[in-house]
Amino acid sequence: MDAILIKSGIVNYKEALEIQKIIHNLRKNEEIPNTLWLLEHEPVITFGRRGKLENLIVPENYLKQIGINIYYVERGGDITYHGPGQLIGYLFFRINGLSEIRNFVRNLEKAIILGLKELNINAKQIENYTGVWVGNNKICAIGIAVKDWITFHGFALYIDPIYEHFNLIVPCGIKDKGITSIYKEVGIKERKLVENSIISGFERVFNLKFKEIELSEILKKEVEVYGNKGA
Repeated sequence: MDAILIKSGIVNYKEALEIQKIIHNLRKNEEIPNTLWLLEHEPVITFGRRGKLENLIVPENYLKQIGINIYYVERGGDITYHGPGQLIGYLFFRINGLSEIRNFVRNLEKAIILGLKELNINAKQIENYTGVWVGNNKICAIGIAVKDWITFHGFALYIDPIYEHFNLIVPCGIKDKGITSIYKEVGIKERKLVENSIISGFERVFNLKFKEIELSEILKKEVEVYGNKGA
């Protein structure tokens, strides 16, 4: 099964939210196949549907002073920090009903685990906790949303992030676990190397083959199909 792969550099979070809507709409209407968008963000804090303000350790005004915006979004999970040194993956996959959501998330975790194994990192799933772990430390946060049976949002894999920014929050609202990264574990921080491993993991777990295209092609297609009005 063919799927689309899009790679971008650092994309403003608010802009990425709007682009996610475009890709989601194209996938919903079968204009494109399942799609994975890989990118990075400038420092930002997001609250998922189960987000609790108590898990934000510092005042919101302080975040504004240091240039970190807050967004409240539709994904699952609690509070999360995104920033440089993280590989963000947004997924636009069709699923068949509520019963498949948990299985999709577990397969997403397995794909990341397989990719990390290629980098000589022994990562794992932990029962009752979403994400990918090395020991008791999270190396990849996951939070998806589903609308019209198409997923959006996705994962944040920690390559070599700004670690002190995690001290601004209780990551994912989990107080008794820590954060690690690919660089901490094996000294690797080359994004291309990490991307290739994660892409391989996805292709194996989801039984697909990616075709890489430019983001501009997606945006052009939206205009061609909908006249930039959506549907």
